[in-house]
Amino acid sequence: MSDAAAQRRARQTVINLGLSLAATLGIVLALVLIVPRDDSNRIQPVDFKDIAAGAVETTGLPLIVPELPATGWWSNSAKIKTSPTDGTEASWTAGFVGPNNEFIGFSQTFATNPTWLALQLTEKTQTGTYDESWQIFEASRPNKPVKTRDYMLVTTIGNDTILVYGTADAAVIQSFADSVKEQIQSNYP
Repeated sequence: MSDAAAQRRARQTVINLGLSLAATLGIVLALVLIVPRDDSNRIQPVDFKDIAAGAVETTGLPLIVPELPATGWWSNSAKIKTSPTDGTEASWTAGFVGPNNEFIGFSQTFATNPTWLALQLTEKTQTGTYDESWQIFEASRPNKPVKTRDYMLVTTIGNDTILVYGTADAAVIQSFADSVKEQIQSNYP
């Protein structure tokens, strides 16, 4: 066998490998383009006001129902627990998503056990107050990306505790807390 024939066979193997690779990539590309994808939000909005109204009717608890900022905000969760095992008598929580995909969480607990509150504030330091009624707690070590409870506003009314926290800017969370404060004044005489 001649050297020319051996070289031609060696080149043909590399050419066949390249053609095989191109065909495989073409098939993968075609599948990626053909397969339909649903990019819609899988989390459906929740009517937190309706859930709160039903909970007030059945429990008689003075639930705080926050007012959302004017545009683009929606609730992604809302629930009431009347016999939780976490050191509270009852708890009302709601989550809200903003137009820039920021998050604000709200929790109201009744007959709060001090241990429960201490657990919520683990690895957080009080950094000040807001509007004389809210204590500001921030994560001892900032997280990248920001975690849900890196910035938290806490207020207590008797044995009840209210938390406002989230990934939104501090100013947005404080504005949300202002609407909660109005509700507190009307629900807790």
